[in-house]
Amino acid sequence: MTDHPILGQIALAYCPVIDRNRSVTATRLTVFPLNQSAGLDSASLLSAVGEAWPVGGPQIWLNVLSEGLLHDLIAAQPATHILVEIPSFMACEPESVAPICTLHANGNLLLLKGRPLRELPREVLPCFKYSIIDYDDDRRIDPHTGVSNSSPEGVIRTIGHVQSGIRTVEAMENAFRRGATAVLGWPIDDAIEVSTRPTDQPALQVIVLLIDQVHKQADIEDLEKTLKRDPPLAYKLMRFINSPAFGLSVEISSFRHAIMILGYQRLKRWLALLLATASKDPNMRPVMFAAVRRGLLMEELSRGSGDNELSNELFICGVFSLLDRMFRQPFSELLKTIPVPERVYQVLVDGAGPYAPYLNVVKAMEGQTLAEIREAADGLMMSFGDINSAMLRAMSAGSQLD
Repeated sequence: MTDHPILGQIALAYCPVIDRNRSVTATRLTVFPLNQSAGLDSASLLSAVGEAWPVGGPQIWLNVLSEGLLHDLIAAQPATHILVEIPSFMACEPESVAPICTLHANGNLLLLKGRPLRELPREVLPCFKYSIIDYDDDRRIDPHTGVSNSSPEGVIRTIGHVQSGIRTVEAMENAFRRGATAVLGWPIDDAIEVSTRPTDQPALQVIVLLIDQVHKQADIEDLEKTLKRDPPLAYKLMRFINSPAFGLSVEISSFRHAIMILGYQRLKRWLALLLATASKDPNMRPVMFAAVRRGLLMEELSRGSGDNELSNELFICGVFSLLDRMFRQPFSELLKTIPVPERVYQVLVDGAGPYAPYLNVVKAMEGQTLAEIREAADGLMMSFGDINSAMLRAMSAGSQLD
């Protein structure tokens, strides 16, 4: 990835934008300035974001928590696949009318963040695709029961809305019943608790057996026999390996060919990816999205080490980091049947060991608070420039897998 100076001056966090079908339709990227008084280059930010999310790819929503940077970014005319969030107080300012209308005229989709405290100027109202309303701040929710009310007299929502601040599946369902187009983030723990569909056990057993065989470097014939027990799984594995994210110059045509080209170590990481995406429950789709991003990000954080074994183990660690909740088993029991390296076992079971700081950074970047990200970055002893570059590379690789 190109060197972008602004990446050393900001902290980044991300969360998925999820529709009622539980599909991830976009990624929200939150930008925290490390120093509010520092001048930040909007062109450098747009260049970095555009490299990770090129035109024609998935949508990216920019949530910039610096008023000065946001003003500059709006004036810089970002590409139309970059959706800019504009705080409601800024949208109400007379001096914002012209730049907002210019962006809209250029084809940009804009997002109104927060409930306006006064009426928006008539000219800017048609410029917004959606409004982002926090669940606790929604005027149509009873503050005592959390249940949806009908709109109060005089309150008419004229543009579609996206619900933020969702903490439970029940709240998410309420949001969609009220007409929310999407929700920001996903209540992972609660989604797992209320999940009614078991993980596809036959596929799970085949993947676990294959991981064990690869770990022991079993003969190719034995691996092929195991894979033939589940033809859909074989197809899925071939699809992953031939995806652009894998970066191979030749097409892999068979499992035997995959082993010959990849070797056991790289094959094991993709079996880990398959294990983390084995559930057929729609509510698990965002959980699987999170697991894959964790693996890719932990791998990218180690890119500068030049240690391939470290990178592969960190990838597996991130991808496996939600398996205990997905399969409703503690890691101490789950990892009795799934062989993992000792350093991966340490962090998943005990929350300790050399990989713990990497996992802490990944979790912090999902947490949406600057304090958490700063603390985790200090624990990993990496610069924000390196951490942010790794995150953008991981997001780009993840979009290619999707």
